[in-house]
Amino acid sequence: MLPAERHRRISALVDRVGTISTEDLAERLSVSAETVRRDLAQMERRGVLRRVRGGAASLAVVEGIGGEEAPYADRSESQIQAKTAIGAAAAALVHPGMTVVIDVGTTAVEIARALPLDFRGTVATPSLLVAGVVSALPHASVLLPGGRLRGGDLVLSGPQTSEFFSGLYADLAFIGSGGVDASAGVTDFHFEEISAKKLMLANSALAYVVADGSKWGRVAAHRVCAVDACTGVITDASAAAEPVAAARERGCEVLVA
Repeated sequence: MLPAERHRRISALVDRVGTISTEDLAERLSVSAETVRRDLAQMERRGVLRRVRGGAASLAVVEGIGGEEAPYADRSESQIQAKTAIGAAAAALVHPGMTVVIDVGTTAVEIARALPLDFRGTVATPSLLVAGVVSALPHASVLLPGGRLRGGDLVLSGPQTSEFFSGLYADLAFIGSGGVDASAGVTDFHFEEISAKKLMLANSALAYVVADGSKWGRVAAHRVCAVDACTGVITDASAAAEPVAAARERGCEVLVA
């Protein structure tokens, strides 16, 4: 494949998914990681994208422009190692007998996958994808709210969903996010899902926001909470140091998986 064609494909991928790792690009393009790194350096000099630790990010992500959320299929192929690590770190906080809320998103699915096979407890979720994973655990109970179903993520939302979470008092909650910024706080893309997220935070003894490195410094359209209004944020090693430090200065506990 000629360099120009690789650059075109890299640009299209980065614009679509926001951030992508060097390893993912190398696999998709059937070239070495070193070739990808050279391509990214050239493309950064041309102002097409920005190199970040372990890969590349679109200019919109780097500049903190919320925009629209990428489709679920695209997000599920992005930051796979980071989301797996976050899922394992989150699942390690879950103990037998707990009632656990797992929110929506690709990272939420990884949390569900990381739960041990012998987990005995209850998982409440607005995500049919999370529910499907947890339902395979022989000793786990799954609670689903009613509401309107959004395609892609297969998430329930609306008044019925909010009413369900207003009456649920969980031991532990994991909240998905579209962006984490020290000033703007935790933000997300879908207005109709914000109410349920706020209730999950308010009614849980411990509530962690989950955000891979691409979410830091990004601001989505709708605010969920301030960065110090949750128990902490679980992220991965690709998170940039500056926005993480800014969040910690505001009293946010950041756990790096």
